Amino acid sequence: MNIERLKEIREDRDLLQKDVASFLKIKQQQYSEYEIGKRLIPINYLSKLADFYDTSIDYLIGRTNERKPYPYSKMK
Repeated sequence: MNIERLKEIREDRDLLQKDVASFLKIKQQQYSEYEIGKRLIPINYLSKLADFYDTSIDYLIGRTNERKPYPYSKMK
């Protein structure tokens, strides 16, 4: 999984790893391991990060270059 964007988008917002870790309620070291690819990121954290950065999980993991999040659909 290409997770280089996690660092890029964090730095674009002038945030430190400890800021994002605090948002996720995890330790900075754990978040650092996500950013360098040493540890896989749980889907619930990816979902929270996508909402936090107002983007999609696909953008965060490098599946699309479109930063704009997908519109929410209403389930029937």
